Amino acid sequence: MSEHSTFDICVEPIELYKLLKISNMVGGGGEAKTMISEGNISVNNKVIVQKRKKIRHGDVIEFNGKTIKIAYNPSKKSAEFIDTVVSANKNAKKKKRAKSKASVASSETNTKPSSKSAVEASKRKPASV
Repeated sequence: MSEHSTFDICVEPIELYKLLKISNMVGGGGEAKTMISEGNISVNNKVIVQKRKKIRHGDVIEFNGKTIKIAYNPSKKSAEFIDTVVSANKNAKKKKRAKSKASVASSETNTKPSSKSAVEASKRKPASV
């Protein structure tokens, strides 16, 4: 077996395509998914085509002549991981604000005041049949 480097992950399990991305074995998530679906990645000496294959401590990933062994270290968070979490939280907050603004706007259009007030309507005599 060839020499391999160790890559620390702070979340276990981690999906294979995400691991390839944060370990800089590929340029991005799309490229990672393509490489996996084409059968270019092996995990523990088996070719894997599952993009979301769960990777855990002790797994060995091979791609394009590079080999890395996974180590679980919850205290070590990569800068990219932290940026991903922060941007995901910001996007979730934006969506939540947009959704609440949309519901307020729709409720305002549904509750248009009528031309006569409720007091005036209750003062009317019932129509005789």
